[in-house]
Amino acid sequence: MSSEILISLVTLIFLEIILGIDNIIFISLLSDKLPAESRKKARLIGLSLALVLRLILLAGISWILKLDQTLFTISEYSFSGKNLILIAGGLFLLYKSSKEIFEKTEDKHLQENTKTKASFNSTIGQILLLDLVFSVDSIITAVGLVDELWIMYVAVIVSISIMLLIAKNISDFINKHPSLKILALAFLMMIGLTLIAEGFKLHIPKAYIYFSMAFSFFVNIVQIRKKV
Repeated sequence: MSSEILISLVTLIFLEIILGIDNIIFISLLSDKLPAESRKKARLIGLSLALVLRLILLAGISWILKLDQTLFTISEYSFSGKNLILIAGGLFLLYKSSKEIFEKTEDKHLQENTKTKASFNSTIGQILLLDLVFSVDSIITAVGLVDELWIMYVAVIVSISIMLLIAKNISDFINKHPSLKILALAFLMMIGLTLIAEGFKLHIPKAYIYFSMAFSFFVNIVQIRKKV
C-alpha cells in the first residue's frame, strides 16, 4: 500500500465519520422517543441500514454517477436525481426537526403523549429515509475524492463501525443534557437547509457549517459546566 493510497483512505474515513455525525444525531433523537429497551436496537438497526445502503450504492456505482445527470430544467435551475433526493431529504429534515423542537419545548404532558405514540417500525422507517439521503451524499463525496473502489468500501465499513461504537455515547450525552437536544435539532435544521441549498446548486462550504456547529457546542458545554 503506497503512502498516497493510505492518505486517501484515512482522509475518506475521517470525512465519512464527519458526514455521519448528522446521521448519528438524527438516529439518537428518534430512538430517544422509544422505550428504553428498544433504543439500542433502533440505533443498531439504523446504522446497519446506513452501512447496507452505502454498500449497495457502491455496488451500483455507475447508477450513482448517473444521478448527477440533468433530468429537467426549470427557469435557470437544472435538476438531477441527486438534486431531487437532497431537496426531498432537506425538506423532511426541516419538518422533522422543527416538529421535534415544538414537542420538546411544550409542556411535559405533550412530551409524554408523543413519546408513547412513537412506534418502533415508524422510527426505523424515518431512519431509513434519512439514511438514504445521507448515503447518496456520502457516496457521491467518496467518488469525487478517490478513484479506487476498494478504498471506498473499506472507508465506509470502517467509518460505520466507528459510528456504531460511539453512537451510544453520543446518544447518552445528548439525552443527559436537555439543552443539547434542542441544539442538536437546530443543527439538523441547518443541515436540512444546506441539503435544500445544494439541491438548488447553491454550494455552502461545509467547513463554515461544522465550525458554527462546533462553536455553538463549545458555548453550550461551557454553560453546562458553569451550572455544575
